[in-house]
Amino acid sequence: MRYFAPSELIINDDGSVFHLHVKPEWLADKVILVGDPGRVALVSAYFDSIEVEAQSREFTTVTGMYKGKRITVVSTGIGCDNIDIVLNELDALANIDFQTRQQKSTLRQLELVRIGTCGGLQPYTPVGTFVCSEKSIGFDGLLNFYAGRNDVCDLPMEQAFIQHMGWTGNMCQPYPYVIDADHELMERISADDMVRGVTIAAGGFFGPQGRELRIPLADPHQNEKIERFEYQGRRITNFEMESSALSGLARLMGHKAVTVCMVIANRLIKEANTGYKNSITHLIETVLERI
Repeated sequence: MRYFAPSELIINDDGSVFHLHVKPEWLADKVILVGDPGRVALVSAYFDSIEVEAQSREFTTVTGMYKGKRITVVSTGIGCDNIDIVLNELDALANIDFQTRQQKSTLRQLELVRIGTCGGLQPYTPVGTFVCSEKSIGFDGLLNFYAGRNDVCDLPMEQAFIQHMGWTGNMCQPYPYVIDADHELMERISADDMVRGVTIAAGGFFGPQGRELRIPLADPHQNEKIERFEYQGRRITNFEMESSALSGLARLMGHKAVTVCMVIANRLIKEANTGYKNSITHLIETVLERI
């Protein structure tokens, strides 16, 4: 059995995992991920009962029951770097024995659904649209640090995207990767009332998403190219900041994962809704019913 040294898997004195401060027995098989710690309370308010709550830094965790389903909801904060922390620690809670520090002989598969917000990039993704990320294009570079990334990624679509963007040759950007969400979980969560899209998971909110404030962009035409990209009839539907790392790491670990977001701004038609927090409750209710 593989052994994980204290320097690699850090366990707190109380038996909880280092960043999340969650103990193995607190983790449900069904997990909802949200970016905003305040949104954990919004989700868990629907629970029939609450079993445990934990909080550390931007990571807030609640496990409880909803209509007979045991569910854990965790806040990740913003960005794929935080997803790297959360996914690795959730997988450790599920599949490493914290007493022996060895991988368990029988591995546990988690169902992970991220509920978030995003920016729409097409005329058919106006403010208020629910987008389920069937595929994600990672601008973050995270999966490139893990063995097996080529085995789980859509390499032909990666090459088509790189050529379309003009990133061949002297490329300064992190090498993008294209990863699919889990098909069964996507079908169940998106059903027939969400847009199934291709999502750019950006490594930042401003420059990587084509927003220019005081620093000029390396490619002022980046978003125009992204909006025009088409591959096998698919168009890029939205920007967000976590879906690629979630789907990629989950695939490598043997978990199921999908991201669903509500569009709160449309970059193409220059509209935004800063009062979205009241309307995201419908998306939360939908995911709770279908997870």
